[in-house]
Amino acid sequence: MSYLTTPSGNYFEDFQLGQIFHHGVPRTITNADATLYLALTGSRFALHCATTVAQDCGFKDIPLDNFLVFHIAFGKTVNDISLNAVANLGYAEIQFYSPCYAGDTLSVTSEVIGLKQNSNGKTGIVYVHSIAHNQKNQKILSWIRWVMVEKKQTGMLDTINTIPEYQKQINHPHLSFSDNIDFSHWKDDYSDNQFRFSDIEVGNQIFHRDGLTINDSDHSLATRLYQNNAKVHFNQHLMQDSEKNKRLVYGGHIISLCRALSYNGLGNTLWLIAINSGTHSNPCHAGDTIYCQSEILDKKIITGRNDVALVRLRMTGIKNNTPEKMEYLFRTENNKLKYHSDLVLDLDFWCLMLT
Repeated sequence: MSYLTTPSGNYFEDFQLGQIFHHGVPRTITNADATLYLALTGSRFALHCATTVAQDCGFKDIPLDNFLVFHIAFGKTVNDISLNAVANLGYAEIQFYSPCYAGDTLSVTSEVIGLKQNSNGKTGIVYVHSIAHNQKNQKILSWIRWVMVEKKQTGMLDTINTIPEYQKQINHPHLSFSDNIDFSHWKDDYSDNQFRFSDIEVGNQIFHRDGLTINDSDHSLATRLYQNNAKVHFNQHLMQDSEKNKRLVYGGHIISLCRALSYNGLGNTLWLIAINSGTHSNPCHAGDTIYCQSEILDKKIITGRNDVALVRLRMTGIKNNTPEKMEYLFRTENNKLKYHSDLVLDLDFWCLMLT
């Protein structure tokens, strides 16, 4: 009897600059997916909860949460890019171009734009630029990410390290709405009478109070919802010899939990526009409790609109701790950013906020 070899994913040596991947398994997103996302995160942003609210604002139906759309699109890339990943390290230039609705089908392509070997000879960093389109070939979102990938064989390759240039900040985020989207009829009770654009100032910090404990079932379901088959997230047998003897929680699940927690105080940040950068600074495992704090980095009026404006937020996720008990969240040491060991997420993004 002979055995056929199944695909084992790409290792660092398999990637080449300029390589294009047309990722498999296009995904039609359903209302059931959106409902499960709410169940896994507890998100309470009204625009993604009520048809009446969405239609009052000019949407044809409830728009899908852009974080859900991102995670599903990201999941398409895993089989080719990060099946053999050690860790997903960061994001940049994430932009959302068009609202996505239940019934839309996403397809994703990626280009390898950078490669860098690590000095340990065991891993390397792969940089990719990915784009998701819907069934009408409309661009829905695009992003850059970099991931640490295992090598097939230990040792340094005779290759040139190439680290791509990318924007650290999107200064003019793409406003993804047609003219008929209007939030001027928003009722304060839709979002529990929370802060509006006029109530906040640059430099304000908001600790969002509640904590969410990650259960094994929660992060397992989330990873499967996004069809993210990276081994470190779903294979306990593989991870039992790791430092913590546990599977890693997918960083995107931490992002969504922090976004859900941020509703306490930022319930009027209605729509994610773009993500400037993101770092998963420390790992999370089942049993960890996540807290969230946000800082207002910038505010911008949108010419011609008096219903919403742009706010730039730095959203930080903390495990098993709270800011008042920590000496620092992050600080600069030797010209490098150092994160506290309990800080697990550092996400910088633009969103629309009610004026």
